[in-house]
Amino acid sequence: MIPGLEKAWDMLEDMDPDDVCRRAQASFDSVTRRFTLRSFGMDLHVSLADRTITSDDSRAEVLVKRLSCFSGLSVLWYMVSARGVPLSGRPVQPSNLKGGDVFFRGTHVLPLDQLAGRYGRDLDGFITKATGWGGEERQHGDAAFMLYPLPRIPVVLIMWREDEEFPARADLLFDSSCESHVPLDILWSVAMMSILICM
Repeated sequence: MIPGLEKAWDMLEDMDPDDVCRRAQASFDSVTRRFTLRSFGMDLHVSLADRTITSDDSRAEVLVKRLSCFSGLSVLWYMVSARGVPLSGRPVQPSNLKGGDVFFRGTHVLPLDQLAGRYGRDLDGFITKATGWGGEERQHGDAAFMLYPLPRIPVVLIMWREDEEFPARADLLFDSSCESHVPLDILWSVAMMSILICM
């Protein structure tokens, strides 16, 4: 099991489900002992009974299987640590978070260059992909969408198309309230799954 995952399951097991639901904007079925949480426009089922994260939506396979190393940690630690703090509506770059330089160095560099390379000449492809994951259009760059990997932690992906003067560029923004909900390493996981799910 991924380090930190078992600890998060243990903590979630000991918590009051009503409190978890209020903080994380989730729901709970006491019969099946299963939380339901929205992620990228889909329902994820977080089962205390068998410690699995699943979905009835076939699109979710990429999230719960291929990207499970990011989604598992993100979902569980969000449910354990989220607070009932509303969105600020104030976007912030990861580098402006406390310790946020980690997003841009070593093995933690966000793959924004790959995202730009993929869609720098194909904005329609980016728009199709982002809307397919429940993205809401925003007015940044040449195309931008707000995605909801977790209910209280939206992510904005911004794309600038390649032209004769400048190469393609992609950026990512969080709502400034993000630090209230999860630690920085979990925000990195949230950012990674938000980028990779659109690749």
